[in-house]
Amino acid sequence: MFDDPSQTPLLEVKNVRVDFRTISGTINAVRGSTFHVHAGETLAIVGESGSGKSVTARAIMQMLAENATVGDETEVWFRGQNLMQASEADMQRIRGDRITMIFQEPLTSLNPIYRIGAQVAEIIQAHRKISNIDVKAEVIRLFNEVKIPDAEARFDQYPHQLSGGQRQRVMIAMALANEPDLLIADEPTTALDVTVQAEILGLLKDLQTKHGMAVILITHDLGIVKKTSDRVCVMRYGEIVETGPTAQIFSNPTHPYTRHLIDSEPAGLPDALPEDAPIVMDGIDLRKVFTIKHGGMFARKSIELVAVNDISLSIRKGETLGIVGESGSGKSTLGMSLIRLQELTAGRILYKGERLDQLTKAEMRKYRTDIQVVFQDPFSSLNPRMIVRQIIAEGLLVNGIGANAEERNALVKDVLKEVQLEADVLDRFPHEFSGGQRQRIAIARAIVLRPKFILLDEPTSALDLSIQAQIIDLLRDLRRKHDLSYMFISHDLKVVKALCHNIIVMENGLVVERGRTQDVLEDPQTEYTKRLVHAAMNIVA
Repeated sequence: MFDDPSQTPLLEVKNVRVDFRTISGTINAVRGSTFHVHAGETLAIVGESGSGKSVTARAIMQMLAENATVGDETEVWFRGQNLMQASEADMQRIRGDRITMIFQEPLTSLNPIYRIGAQVAEIIQAHRKISNIDVKAEVIRLFNEVKIPDAEARFDQYPHQLSGGQRQRVMIAMALANEPDLLIADEPTTALDVTVQAEILGLLKDLQTKHGMAVILITHDLGIVKKTSDRVCVMRYGEIVETGPTAQIFSNPTHPYTRHLIDSEPAGLPDALPEDAPIVMDGIDLRKVFTIKHGGMFARKSIELVAVNDISLSIRKGETLGIVGESGSGKSTLGMSLIRLQELTAGRILYKGERLDQLTKAEMRKYRTDIQVVFQDPFSSLNPRMIVRQIIAEGLLVNGIGANAEERNALVKDVLKEVQLEADVLDRFPHEFSGGQRQRIAIARAIVLRPKFILLDEPTSALDLSIQAQIIDLLRDLRRKHDLSYMFISHDLKVVKALCHNIIVMENGLVVERGRTQDVLEDPQTEYTKRLVHAAMNIVA
């Protein structure tokens, strides 16, 4: 249907070449990619992190970094116009209206000093004549459409007041606001739990059918590709190595790399814990309440949101405890409260039997080398003005680890090898890496201090399947080698099953089920857990 030569493609991309100038030399990020997409079609672009998927998308939108150079032979034809020859004024009219893009990291795409409602309203009013009253109603309608809870109350909130999944849904609402002809979705469900993934994918499909919208889906999740796309382009090292109808690619892949991707999936189970393993981290009756204010000056309202509702947990030496649940269920708030990056409303925290909840920030400093964290969004947690060498060495320097710069540099190089990054990345900045590579840098920054307890907040969500498997193996090896304890927050139940000894299932700040991971996932006892497991199986089916 979509490869009928009589049909003119909506978008035709010819010989895309993108190079980046760095201190270490020129990086050939995209090396001559060619593809097309028709109206109403979904084209998936898949490949490992660093393969050039996102760079290709940004080249189409002319949104590349200043150190990027696009090849003279590159052509991007959209509705008969070569976008490579379009002026910036022309591109501003096209972006956000005829072509829109959902980015991988929503926190860095949303302005932290403006309310989310105003940010979505801005893109609507940039392309349509609409009053402030009507635009607010339209934004609230979009928020409801993408399943943001308490849409009216959320209108006046700031990005930091939303969970990662809720921020991504704001980005989706923004992208769909003007009913575009082409939506470029760069990892649109990366930050979302499995049930919301299914809802968002269904929503995108419904809107695509309704408006004849084309979608370029950039993802590392082959389950999503298999379920939603019409055709697939497989990228490796900046080149498209295989392309074809989705069913054909999955049933009869011809390139060894494509077969490698299809065969890659988190596997295995965590090894048994000694019954006498001591408790490292204790949380007792943990409670965290947020007050949300909304409404005008004369109709101000306050809502109390109980994000963590009297939860108790224990994590033993060498144990990985999984925390799962839908976005907004309180998973990250529980983790951040446990390690004192958020202040509790009530409850007690004990690390190796010592009370942490009553300590001042200064008194907590001596525990910070032992207790580390890897955040969900690596781009916002890495200093954009520091090179990799400085980012990883900063903790060593602050905590007086390493006798001199040479010794610290050796430690940095060693930890980069552990996370499968070469030493030639040392002098590059975070924006020069893919999302998956940035996450590996964030993991390296945490483990270089050789901590005893690590909070892992969606550490594999930005990684493709083959790298996920490597990171899981890495985390297992580090745990065994150093008797590490992990709290592992994730919406990916396959990864949780492979890595976690025990699991806690959260809904609306409450624990609805807990137990041995294999028992809970294979024989869930509550309807909520059954729904999570069912959604995960449907996505990968």
